[in-house]
Amino acid sequence: MILSRYTLKNIPGDVASVPDEAIFELPEKVLQFGTGVLLRGLPDYFIDKANRAGLFNGRVVVVKSTTHGDTRDFDRQDGLYTLCIRGFEDGRKVDELQVNASISRVLSAGEQWEEILECAHNADMQIIISNTTEVGIELVQDDIRHHPPKSFPGKLLAFLYERFRAFEGSAVSGMVIVPTELIPDNGSKLQSIVLELAHLNGLEDTFIEWLETNNHFCNSLVDRIVPGRPEAADSAQLQEATGYSDKLLTVAEVYRLWAIEGDEHVRSVLSFSGADAGVVITPDIGVYRELKLRVLNGTHTLSCGLAFLAGCETVKEAMDDEAVATFIADLMQVEIAPAIPYNLDPALAADFGRKVLDRFANPFLKHQWLSITMNYSSKMKMRCLPLLREHYRRQGSVPELMTLGFAAYLRFMKAVELIDGKYYGELAGERYHIQDDQAPVFFRRWAGLSVPALVRDVLRDSFWGVSLYDLPGFADAVTDKLNSILHNGVRESLEAQPIKKVNVA
Repeated sequence: MILSRYTLKNIPGDVASVPDEAIFELPEKVLQFGTGVLLRGLPDYFIDKANRAGLFNGRVVVVKSTTHGDTRDFDRQDGLYTLCIRGFEDGRKVDELQVNASISRVLSAGEQWEEILECAHNADMQIIISNTTEVGIELVQDDIRHHPPKSFPGKLLAFLYERFRAFEGSAVSGMVIVPTELIPDNGSKLQSIVLELAHLNGLEDTFIEWLETNNHFCNSLVDRIVPGRPEAADSAQLQEATGYSDKLLTVAEVYRLWAIEGDEHVRSVLSFSGADAGVVITPDIGVYRELKLRVLNGTHTLSCGLAFLAGCETVKEAMDDEAVATFIADLMQVEIAPAIPYNLDPALAADFGRKVLDRFANPFLKHQWLSITMNYSSKMKMRCLPLLREHYRRQGSVPELMTLGFAAYLRFMKAVELIDGKYYGELAGERYHIQDDQAPVFFRRWAGLSVPALVRDVLRDSFWGVSLYDLPGFADAVTDKLNSILHNGVRESLEAQPIKKVNVA
C-alpha cells in the first residue's frame, strides 16, 4: 500500500497520526520555494500542526526550482509524507509518526511556471517561504520576463510583480516573506537583492514603492536536525510496522525552533505560530542566533576534536562516555553560557543548554564527530573566539575547558601524511582526513616546530584577526594541555581538569 489521500483510512490511529479529511479542502496560503527535508521537517510541520488545531487553515504550494529529480513521489502520494520524530524532550523518549498534509501540490518552475504565476492571483496567498541553500540568496543578472527567471530572487521578484499587477498594487496584497537559508540577516539580504533586481529590470516606481511598503521580508533562524530518509534497514522496519510505503518518509529530531523577526502584522499572518512554542516571532532574533551559534555550535566546535581523539565516533557515543559527557556539559554550562557576547537572561541560556544536551543524547541520530571537524579552523574563529575574548573580559582568567578544547584542536590538526592533495592525521594507527583549509599550514608546523613554538605560531597567526598570544596565561595553558594530550592521552587530560562538575540531568 502506497501512502495517499485515499489510503489514509487504512492506517490505524495507533500506528501514525493521520490528518482529517477536511484538511484537504483548505485554501492555499503559502508559496514555498524548495522541496528539501528541512522545510518538510520544520515550517511544513508547524503548518500541519496548526491546521490540525484549526489555527491556520491553509496549505502549501511547493515550487521545485532545480532541474534535479522530479515531483512524481509528491504527485503519487497527494503531497503526503510521514514525519518520524525521534529523540528526547524533557528527559522523555519520543518516537512518533505523523502523516503531514500541509502540501497541496508541487509545481516545477521549469515546466509549470505559468501555474506558479497564477498563484499570485490567489487572494488567500499571503506567505512565501524559501530554502534554496545559501547560494540561492545571491544577486545574479536576471530577466524576470524569462519563463522562469534563472535565480531564486529573480523568480521571487517575478511572482511579486505578477501579484502587484493582479491586485493593482493594493496594500493588502503584500506578502510576508520568510527565507530560512542559513545566512545572517537572510530576509534583509534577500530584500536588498530583490529591490536591486527590480531596478535592473526597469520596473516602475509604483511597484518598487509597493514592494518596499507592503511586503515584509523577515530575518529568520531555523534549528532542527532533519536527517531525511532513514537508513534502508530502518526504513524497511517502519514500512512493515505501518503497513504502507512512503518514498518521502522524513526523520527529524524532537527539538524545533523557527525564530522570525516580525511585528504584530507578521504575527497575525503567520497565525500557525500559535500552535507550537517552537515558532518565536519577535522584533529581534539576535538572542536565538547567539544561543545557537555559541551554546550549540560553539560546544560542538570546542568538543569535536577532543571527543574524536577520545575514541568517540558519534555525539551520542560521547554522551554515553562519562568523562567526555562531563566535559561537554561543563564546557557548555560553566564556561560558554556565561561568556556569550550578548545581553541575555541566564535562565534562558541554561534552559537552551539543557535542551542541547538532550539533543546530543538522541539515540536515533548518528552525528559523526569527524564530520563536525570539517572547516574546523574557520568554525573555531567564528564561533569560539568571541567566547574566549568575552570570558577574559568578564572573568580575567584562563578558561580551563576552552583551553583544553583548543589544545585538542591543535592535536587533531597534526597532519602526518599528504596523499593526492589530502591531509591525514593519525589516531591509534588509523588515518583520518583533515578537511580544513589550514591543513597545509599545520602540516608544516608539526613537521618543523616544537610544541611551545607551534602554539606561539598558531596564536600569533593573523588568521584569527587578533593576537591570541596576548591573552594572559592562554599560551602557557594551551602548551601544557597539548603536551598532556600528546604524552598522557585525552582521558588523563580530562581527569586533570579542576572544574566543578555540574548536574547534566
